[in-house]
Amino acid sequence: MRRRDFIILLAAAMAAACPLRAQQKAMPVIGYLSSGSPNADTFSAARAAFLEGLHEKGYVDGQNVVIEYRFAEGHLHRLPALAAELVSRKVDVIVSTGGTTGAVAAKGATSTIPIIFISGDDPVERGLVASLARPGGNLTGVTLGVTLMGKRLELIFELVPWVKVIALISNPNNVNAERMIQAAQEAGRTKEVRVHVLNASTEGEIDAAFATLVQLQAGALIVGSEPFLISRRQQLVALAARYGVPTIYGAGDFGAAGGLISYAPRLTGLLRQLGVYAGKILNGAKAADLPVEEPARFELVVNRKTANALGLNVPPTILARADKVIE
Repeated sequence: MRRRDFIILLAAAMAAACPLRAQQKAMPVIGYLSSGSPNADTFSAARAAFLEGLHEKGYVDGQNVVIEYRFAEGHLHRLPALAAELVSRKVDVIVSTGGTTGAVAAKGATSTIPIIFISGDDPVERGLVASLARPGGNLTGVTLGVTLMGKRLELIFELVPWVKVIALISNPNNVNAERMIQAAQEAGRTKEVRVHVLNASTEGEIDAAFATLVQLQAGALIVGSEPFLISRRQQLVALAARYGVPTIYGAGDFGAAGGLISYAPRLTGLLRQLGVYAGKILNGAKAADLPVEEPARFELVVNRKTANALGLNVPPTILARADKVIE
């Protein structure tokens, strides 16, 4: 073959290869929408659980998938703008860990990109999915299905059965706030206990809520499973200790931080499931066909060290049911 003919043939081969190279798909991108902060202890554990589920389906961050994170830093009103930002980046799937508020924000931003959510509410009632078994549309995920406020009131009352007033710290910006309040008040009527609601959506309002506890003569406090309040874990536990108020929380990691008692689904299991679903969707599954999962197990955590500091004896009935007792 003459040198000139060889050069022409090589150039033609390279030209044919260029379009194929251009057509090769870049690594898929997951948009991770969080209501919390990247600096929070809870995020590190949440991210690890999510990546574990993703790895189970063959995906490793930085190797064959890219994850773009957006954080609301506890300010739920930022979630719609952050969701819209991820949509503009044309991510392949959005994972929302901002509770029902985050799921609603993501749904409002796109009707085509698959969305995987954690919802603290009934997603059918909220219009997120058509049914738990067959979600339809572009959303699926995991849900608590029911509010646990009533159960938390029963537990704190079992621990301090002499109280007449129990306070509930609620974030009025959360779409589930009224539902959680109603559940707590219904349980309070059953126990003949008055439930007083203290609204708090900022750090300053949390401080003010605890100051009000003294005026109300509240003998116990409930803090629910709500993204902003969970992000203020250290502040809440410190204030509960300062005011000497027995408090039950809506997330298990409060116990390790010094919280008296908590009752909640095992969060790492739920986040791992989000990773599994994200991997399935990247592998070709449709959100419409993936059933919304409900938690298989709830975790009761008791901190006896905190109970001793408050002068409380934890009843054997609670200790017998506890999944974890911190001495």
